[in-house]
Amino acid sequence: QVQLVESGGGLVQAGGSLRLSCAASGIISSINFMGWYRQAPGKQRELVAGITTSGSTNYADSVKGRFTISRDNAKYTVYLQMNSLKPEDTAVYYCNVPLGLRIYWGQGTQVTVSS
Repeated sequence: QVQLVESGGGLVQAGGSLRLSCAASGIISSINFMGWYRQAPGKQRELVAGITTSGSTNYADSVKGRFTISRDNAKYTVYLQMNSLKPEDTAVYYCNVPLGLRIYWGQGTQVTVSS
């Protein structure tokens, strides 16, 4: 079992910044990929950014140049630095860890960007 605890969401004005954190605990020694997804009202959940243990990253086109994903392997924690936020970034953000045949999700943290 893996538990994911997210923090750092909130309300921010357009152009502002937020930093999300997700700490993994439990049976986590085999974790490689850690990612962030988001789901806006009425839309499907989408991958925002992902990072492997070696530091390889990938981003959705809509956030490239504005968001940065990073991780602390010793703490099994992944971060998402979000800059130049736009109203269309408003969503619930979820931490994601695939491990073996299972996919683990955090409880979600709300990010609201006002115009």
